[in-house]
Amino acid sequence: MLEIWNLIVNNVFRNPPVLIGFIAAIGLALQKKRFEDVFKGAVLAAVGLYMLTEGVGFLANSISSINIVFRQISGAEVPTGLDAASFITQFGSETGLAMFFGLIIHLMIARFTPIKTVFLTGHFLWWFPLTFTAAGVEGGLTGTTLIVFAAICSALYWSLAPWILKKFVWDVTNDKTWMLGHPTGILSLISGNVAKLVGNKEKSTEDLTIPKRLSFLKEISVIGFIVIFLLYLIIDFAFGGKIAAYAGTPIFAYAINMGLRFGVGLLVLLQGVRMLINQIVPAFEGISKKVIPNAIPAYDCPLLFPYKPNALIIGFLTAMFVSVPLMFYLNSINLFGIMVVPLVITCFFECGTASIIADAQGGLRGAIIGTAVAAVAMVFLVGYSSAFFENTIQNRMLVVSGNDYSLYGPLAGLIAMFIRGIFG
Repeated sequence: MLEIWNLIVNNVFRNPPVLIGFIAAIGLALQKKRFEDVFKGAVLAAVGLYMLTEGVGFLANSISSINIVFRQISGAEVPTGLDAASFITQFGSETGLAMFFGLIIHLMIARFTPIKTVFLTGHFLWWFPLTFTAAGVEGGLTGTTLIVFAAICSALYWSLAPWILKKFVWDVTNDKTWMLGHPTGILSLISGNVAKLVGNKEKSTEDLTIPKRLSFLKEISVIGFIVIFLLYLIIDFAFGGKIAAYAGTPIFAYAINMGLRFGVGLLVLLQGVRMLINQIVPAFEGISKKVIPNAIPAYDCPLLFPYKPNALIIGFLTAMFVSVPLMFYLNSINLFGIMVVPLVITCFFECGTASIIADAQGGLRGAIIGTAVAAVAMVFLVGYSSAFFENTIQNRMLVVSGNDYSLYGPLAGLIAMFIRGIFG
């Protein structure tokens, strides 16, 4: 039975395009569509998500060099044996079972309670059980108790996190048919609430006045290229040619290539978003009507990017300029007892999304200030959580945390310690 489940996990749940295509097929079949329509809808939904994923890959690769160079500059050494791969080797079965039972609990919550979330961001259906399993291990849990604990934590996260954030997301989209299923949750809540207090939603980032001769900056791929190109030049100059040395090529050419990669990533991602939404939203109506009444799907954060692309770029830059100096300072005083490095990926995806949320609440000023506060929170979250997971997935936390993983993971670990203390 476990082998069958692992086969399903590896081929469906850990393969997001297949998962989305499968869900689209179920939804269309429940609406009694013809076979050819079901097949077409499933394939187009899968293709849309595949394009979205490839676009995300282009974006991540275009800024990964910055992250590597920051790691070199800071002298941070990634601990060996404390990464996700080695943890999965030891606790992969417990993680898979936690995912399985967590999904059952999650769907039961959607079916029988007022919280109608159905979490559809495929890779997070794996990574959150992994995080909560690691939290349980850090708390001293083992065996069945560990599996049940991680399953319940995962189900609660998948159900509650998108539901708590939904009004902020709907203020961006003016569309109540979907929610956000992404670990930006705590950072977006912080930025949104701060923006509400200090901002002015009447002056949005998307209303920035651009001279006619600079109208090309309204093209998202062009502005994305320029931002990344300049960012590489500035960082390389500030740190004495470190990026050029790492790349083994002149910085000007390398910056152009990375900027172009970023621009291509944005275009591919946005086209994937359009295809996915056009197929999965109508298909999901079948599931909502027949299986889980009034269910609302939660999707990945790139689906928000087309709504406020200026806010995305502004949020990324704000998060970088706030978090990088703060991290170097906190490392200098050894606040966390571990060397942390700038989270370029988190700055873009989580803080960029947080900026979009903030813009809807407080416009340009709200987006900048709200994201700046969220970036400070991100630094403290990554420092604390990386230290907390010192025996399990510290490597992973150093690279992709500073977000919901870093908040709910350690909280779950503290609960696991309490459970261990009570039941032994």
